[in-house]
Amino acid sequence: MPVLQTPRLLLPLSRAVIARRLEAEAFTLPLPGPDGPLDVTFGPEWPGDPLPVFPGMLAALTGNESEVAGSFIAVQRDTGEAVGMLGTKGSPSPEGAQEIGYGFNPAVWGQGLATEGVGALVTYLHAGPHVRAVTAETAVDNPASARVLTKLGFRQVGRGYSDEDGPLILWAHTAT
Repeated sequence: MPVLQTPRLLLPLSRAVIARRLEAEAFTLPLPGPDGPLDVTFGPEWPGDPLPVFPGMLAALTGNESEVAGSFIAVQRDTGEAVGMLGTKGSPSPEGAQEIGYGFNPAVWGQGLATEGVGALVTYLHAGPHVRAVTAETAVDNPASARVLTKLGFRQVGRGYSDEDGPLILWAHTAT
């Protein structure tokens, strides 16, 4: 899987990152960057909510697989700091809908990094042969996440509910 790049972010997720995070709350690990290895610092707040799924992600990697398909970390290129995580939730539906999720450290909220990272992910997914629509869910009480999706051209397509987040807004983005 290629390393996704934006002007300010790199977005890889590897077996090494997951294994190290399960061993330590904070660490530095060299990751491949466009200009050679980049020392990435992972603080204790990274990756936030997805941490409980890391053991399953690690167990699902087989043989020589070194990267988790469809999952990425957001690393600020200028500082080498891991500031978020984003990716797909499962495989595309038979109709070509691919659900995504994302979360960024509170310290970088309001800087446009989520919009930049999610935008790169959406472009990457639409470039593939099987994705006709990228979908997402946001909690009704999370207007910042809704603004990210709105800026990227997502439209509201429904309502939902989850035990974890309560009332949800359902979103979709179709390729143009």
